[in-house]
Amino acid sequence: MSKRTTKRLLVSMALMSLVVFLAACGTSAVNANSTGFWDRYIVYNAAQFILWLANIFGGNPGVGIIVFTLLVRIIIFPLSYISMKSMGKQQEIAPQMKELQQKYSSKDQATQQKLREETQKLYAEAGINPVMGCLPLVIQMPFLFALYQAIARTDALKAGSFLWMNLAHPDPYWVMPIVAALFTALTSYMSMLSQPTRNATSWIMVGVTPIMILFMAFSLPSAISIYWVVTNAFSLLQTMIIQNPFKIRREREAKLEAEKERKRALAKAKKRALRR
Repeated sequence: MSKRTTKRLLVSMALMSLVVFLAACGTSAVNANSTGFWDRYIVYNAAQFILWLANIFGGNPGVGIIVFTLLVRIIIFPLSYISMKSMGKQQEIAPQMKELQQKYSSKDQATQQKLREETQKLYAEAGINPVMGCLPLVIQMPFLFALYQAIARTDALKAGSFLWMNLAHPDPYWVMPIVAALFTALTSYMSMLSQPTRNATSWIMVGVTPIMILFMAFSLPSAISIYWVVTNAFSLLQTMIIQNPFKIRREREAKLEAEKERKRALAKAKKRALRR
């Protein structure tokens, strides 16, 4: 598994684990009299905003959560766009990265420093910012934390229901966890299809995150599962628009064909020159 892939996987696992950790943090109800920056200004206002959205769209808090989630994704869409373009560029330079890793395979400090320098140079030439790969995920986490706490600590939301679910309790039929995991898997799979090469590591990335979401959603409030379903469905649509794997593969094949044609033309020109 590459260092970049390992780092991305560890970041995802760490951030998702924080959601579980927050389940034990702050259990008292929040209201206009709550104290503390997080409780009064983040959790309370998040709950009020969701309830306000719910009132606008028919009064159901589940609908409020859906609208809240869509607004979050729309707000961070520019960052997601930059991130996905950056990841696409990283995929395109993967062969050069592999060559660098083979060239500087020695583990001594001097060689590893040279590898880092050449990697940074390659990134700069390709216009890649490695930090952008995880930035949208990091930005989403405060919204997810606030949503969880708002549901768990606001009576109006805790008592809310959506379809067959009580928002404060796990989905009794596991429908939302399964749908959330499926959307996550589809998004990861579509992203993998756009890669120039695929290996076991690619399949690990497709499988691990959906499984994590599936098992976490079994025990978390269904409101979180609704959030994951909507945000991952949005991610799938976003992937098909920004990083459509079928379009990318056609463009890559056309580029390779053009390069082959160029080489054939050069070879013919060389032959004609030699005949003279």
